[in-house]
Amino acid sequence: MQTATELTMCGPGEDRWELTGGVDRAGWGITDGDRSSVQADESSELRHQQDELRRTVFEAAQMQRRLCGPRYLRRGSYTLAGELFPVQHLSGDFLSVFDRGSRLIFALGDIAGKGLKAGMWFTYVVGLIRVSINGNEPAAAVSAINRELCSTEFAPLTSLFLASLDLQSDEIRYCNAGHPPSLMMRQSGTVEPLHIGGPILGAVPEAEYGAGRIRIDAGDSLLSFSDGIMESRNPLGSEFGTERLILAAKNAPYSSATDKLFSLLGAVADFVSPGPREDDFAVLWLNRDDQ
Repeated sequence: MQTATELTMCGPGEDRWELTGGVDRAGWGITDGDRSSVQADESSELRHQQDELRRTVFEAAQMQRRLCGPRYLRRGSYTLAGELFPVQHLSGDFLSVFDRGSRLIFALGDIAGKGLKAGMWFTYVVGLIRVSINGNEPAAAVSAINRELCSTEFAPLTSLFLASLDLQSDEIRYCNAGHPPSLMMRQSGTVEPLHIGGPILGAVPEAEYGAGRIRIDAGDSLLSFSDGIMESRNPLGSEFGTERLILAAKNAPYSSATDKLFSLLGAVADFVSPGPREDDFAVLWLNRDDQ
């Protein structure tokens, strides 16, 4: 006859049990088949929960991308293309593109960390940008965002490049908060970094932020990016870096903003191959196409 174990108290006053033999398992009515059935049900439930989690994270990633604005748009003589590439499902890098009257607003930034932790702050930060720019120039908006982040418990450090393009005067007003400088790529071949601004957001409540201005002329382009591109490493451990970034941007074909953007991304992918990416990155390319 098969026997099973029974539970016995280990000692007086002890909240602990041990198993001893001698009890007829048949009396319990539990068979090996029952155990297998329970285990199969538990495995099926676990797979279902994992599938639900994957679906939820995928939907969150899709919503992140929608909140960034259009991947491509045209406003008069301007074309703009932007893309987001999380190293995991959710991104800590972000971009945001939207209209405010005769101005085109665009922002690109990096929330400290990556994955779910950084991704949870994505919607909050993008929402702050949209609210703060209303009726404000970029520098004033950045100051307001910084104060809000500094007063919010557990808010992460965030870098940001925020710009406003006047579609009538062709002037860009911008503020750079601790972010890699965007690059004005002149048709003549010169490159002008856009570095005016202040420190990273969320660190110093009373930080002051400067206001930058620059004109974009016919044939010029503006390239904005996160540090994930520059810090991409090849199998030998070398970083892509600023010099390779500028060279790849200059070698991009003079066509649409989308073509230029993907030409740049192709250069980064070729450099990193066959290794994996290690960080999120975002990139935005603005062209003025008229001659």
